[in-house]
Amino acid sequence: MVGWGSFPAMRATLIVPTLNESASIGHVLETFQRAAAEANPRWFASDPLEWEVLVVDGASTDGTPEIAKRLGARVIDEPRKGYGRAYRTGFAEARGDVVATLDGDATYPAEEVPRLVRELLDRGLDFLTCDRLSTLDKRAMTTEHRIGNRVLNFLMHLAFHRYFRAAGGATITDSQSGMWVFRRSILERVRLTQDGMPMSEELKLEVVLRGLKFAEVPIHYSERWGPPKLSSWRDGSRNLGFLFTKRLAVARESRRPPTHPVAGSGEPAR
Repeated sequence: MVGWGSFPAMRATLIVPTLNESASIGHVLETFQRAAAEANPRWFASDPLEWEVLVVDGASTDGTPEIAKRLGARVIDEPRKGYGRAYRTGFAEARGDVVATLDGDATYPAEEVPRLVRELLDRGLDFLTCDRLSTLDKRAMTTEHRIGNRVLNFLMHLAFHRYFRAAGGATITDSQSGMWVFRRSILERVRLTQDGMPMSEELKLEVVLRGLKFAEVPIHYSERWGPPKLSSWRDGSRNLGFLFTKRLAVARESRRPPTHPVAGSGEPAR
């Protein structure tokens, strides 16, 4: 893995949250490392990417942190529970100009990360999110999970249709995807409050609400290595609750614009 050297380079950070992912974390990191090494001469010859890898570990007991350290990752121990909490901790620690994310269970295509960074830069985007659902292999997701994802996506667009319209009609097909590439500078603009699964939805909504330039691209989503940690009904209900409270908060904010107003609220997004 390329380290933080003295030569000029664009810096990038990969963040991977983990909780007992010893069966898969080695595969994820090694796949990413090979792709990153091949990408610089291929896609970043004039401006090579210099990567750091952050593994934010939620008190694993199966040796996950040790495997990650052996493969060159900087491991951050995060005892506070929650998927969103892990990412928010990783965002605060990231030093790259560009940030990319993956799960540690080998469901997301780690080999695609450098190409997605290239796409983000070439298209002048602030945020790029990945769509698992358009090309989904049904073996990779339970029926309950598939239905829940589509219901949440429909309700998100229903509740925030005004703001998607203000964004030029752009849509998000997969509101629950956890694979993103974005410029670290957007973290100064978005407001993240969620420590659990709704943080994924919150981040995408904040990108839309703040008038940032975003796009969504399809990816291949694989079966996870190891037993699932999600509960479709429990996590789905939490996401529904978040959508309701977020919509009320946006309505209040639109009436009293803060420092970074909501796009389409009558104040220009800065």
